[in-house]
Amino acid sequence: MLVLSRKVGESIVIGSEVTITVLEVRGDHARIGIQAPRSVSVHRQEVHDELVRTNRAATSTQAADLTRLPKPST
Repeated sequence: MLVLSRKVGESIVIGSEVTITVLEVRGDHARIGIQAPRSVSVHRQEVHDELVRTNRAATSTQAADLTRLPKPST
């Protein structure tokens, strides 16, 4: 992990398309702005984790799911 210190108004550039700027620091909270193309997903970690969990659950197959399929006609 790369650890950087930034002051309010300073930025970090990731690749050539993503810029993260420190907007405000109050106590132990920092407000940041993220500028990225629409093709790049930007989520808080907890939202990302929930999306991954939901997608995995939606694509998993359970044995009970298979019993609900219609029987092939012969």
